[in-house]
Amino acid sequence: MLKGHAVPILRIFDVPKALDFYIGFLGFEEDWRHRFDSGWPLYIQVSRDGVALHLSEHHGDACPGAGVRIEVEDVEGYCAELLAKSYSYCRPSVTATEWKTREMAVLDPFRNRLVFWKA
Repeated sequence: MLKGHAVPILRIFDVPKALDFYIGFLGFEEDWRHRFDSGWPLYIQVSRDGVALHLSEHHGDACPGAGVRIEVEDVEGYCAELLAKSYSYCRPSVTATEWKTREMAVLDPFRNRLVFWKA
């Protein structure tokens, strides 16, 4: 039987840009980072409210342009929080879907798509 939560791995190419987006804009926190040796690619876990994401510079871990759906309690409130930050590279909005959810999609600097949704 399955136990626990899936943890998506998202490909990144620039650590400062990734941290600015995931921590500075989305409000995640860095939990830990790992590098096998100096000069090797970095692997980072960020999390917020029990949702963990792995960000990897390793070319074999993930492909840029991945998609992740993350359920949230209040998508409109989260959208308002993000808009209040006046982040230069993303101005999200909430839309209603045909399948009766409310969703906010954002692209990270590496073209990974995160969809925050509420039923």
